[in-house]
Amino acid sequence: MAFRKLKEKWEVTSNFQLVVIFVVFAITGSLSVKLGQPILDFLNFNPERFSTLPLGKILYWLLRLLLIFPIYQVLLLIVAALFFQFKFFWAFEKRILRRMGLKKYFPE
Repeated sequence: MAFRKLKEKWEVTSNFQLVVIFVVFAITGSLSVKLGQPILDFLNFNPERFSTLPLGKILYWLLRLLLIFPIYQVLLLIVAALFFQFKFFWAFEKRILRRMGLKKYFPE
């Protein structure tokens, strides 16, 4: 039932394509965390730097998410291309970026 709704919403015609889309999301999520850590280490971005600040732990995680977000977006398109799903994910990315207020850079 839920898969049918996702297929309609995403305009996907086959269950196989839906599975491939889920695999792309899974690989990209894992890869962005895995590749994000060395980048954060290179920038010397670690929790200890925030330990003396009020709400430092929360600030650290918010900034970490903001730093990893662009990595995720780029990786999503790369992994999607490797699975021949670039067209779907490029449209998906544009919708997300438009909702984030970047509509003028990604017109419909």
